[in-house]
Amino acid sequence: MAETVLTQRDLNRSTLARQLLLKPAKLPVPKALERVAGLQAQLATAPYLGLWSRLEGFRREQLERALLASKAARGVLMRGTVHVVSAADHALFAAALDVAPPGWVTPQADADAVRVTDALREFASEPRTRTEVLDWFHREHGVDSGGTTGVWYALRLRARIAHAPESSLWSSPIHNPRFVALAHDELDGEAARAELVRRYLAAFGPATRAEIAGWSGMKVRDFAHLLDGLLVLRDDRGRELLDLPRAPRPDGDTPAPVRFLPKFDNVLLDRERVLPDEYRRLIVRKNADVRPTFTVDGYVAGSWRLEKGRVVTEAFAPLPRTASREVADEARRLQAWLG
Repeated sequence: MAETVLTQRDLNRSTLARQLLLKPAKLPVPKALERVAGLQAQLATAPYLGLWSRLEGFRREQLERALLASKAARGVLMRGTVHVVSAADHALFAAALDVAPPGWVTPQADADAVRVTDALREFASEPRTRTEVLDWFHREHGVDSGGTTGVWYALRLRARIAHAPESSLWSSPIHNPRFVALAHDELDGEAARAELVRRYLAAFGPATRAEIAGWSGMKVRDFAHLLDGLLVLRDDRGRELLDLPRAPRPDGDTPAPVRFLPKFDNVLLDRERVLPDEYRRLIVRKNADVRPTFTVDGYVAGSWRLEKGRVVTEAFAPLPRTASREVADEARRLQAWLG
């Protein structure tokens, strides 16, 4: 039997299907977050928009309720980046990523954070501001944090400290956010890493080992021995891809409707299968700032912004008439939801 070779359009449709961007899903918010392996949330409103594009009839209060009920959490996870995930996934992903602190966390900062983890979790059992946490760190443990980003991230990662729910609400944004230690079971790191790889593939696969590492922040060596039972495929560039045996892999000709994506959407993370190379410099700007985008036929075709209450679109190349109408219709739908 001839080996199945996946085209780039096949990979595009697989990613969109798993990210709930081919057809909106009917799922509770925590389950949806698990299906897509979390949503980037440096900007507190971004995951609300991400869920609007992925869930049928999504309302902002659905995510707010999940956060307030501790069924979802917003914290630092993959690549040292803020994500909104289900509460169960926060514990799982954090345990898996203990081997992968971001590059700006120094070994000394990481060691200091490990040393004070238990005491910090007790101090942050009620919501605290960043200033309060760093002042405590200096006062109680004699460490001059200097307010550095690396120390702050190390403390948040090691002590499983997330944004307090009220700091992540659409309806009442807070400009000086507070943070709180999340309750969690202790999980085996190796088992968690094996599961993290599979959760990534379920949300973004098929994928190369390098893509798994790029999304997670882990090194390939951290998970290369944990790949038993995965399907090995190949794409039309000759690259070896890993996947789950029964994961959906729709044909490249599957229709893909226009979708509007928020800032920082994970589907654009080094994923040329969705973001054409010629548009990357228009979307990914300094300091890894990623503009809001819209897709046509499954690929980024332009950006959008909110201007005086109106959704304004900018296509990067002329669009077919039918596609232009679909973009305009989706922009109106988003504008009504935002209003």
